[in-house]
Amino acid sequence: MAGKESFTSKFMRTTGKVRLIFGPAQTSALDHPMTEENQQLLKEQQAQEKAQWQTVTRADGSSYIVPRQQD
Repeated sequence: MAGKESFTSKFMRTTGKVRLIFGPAQTSALDHPMTEENQQLLKEQQAQEKAQWQTVTRADGSSYIVPRQQD
């Protein structure tokens, strides 16, 4: 078993060869500001997610969230 190559090693070797053909993955700077369109989409997504949950507060002051009941 000492001569057998692991799956991870095979995978990394194969992806290395593919990278020679296609080049590295594209990357962009992470510190650029969000566009207005992306900010609006993020706000809409957060509003939809928030509408799915309800906060329940216990008598001792601790709180937790539960799925909102659909009426």
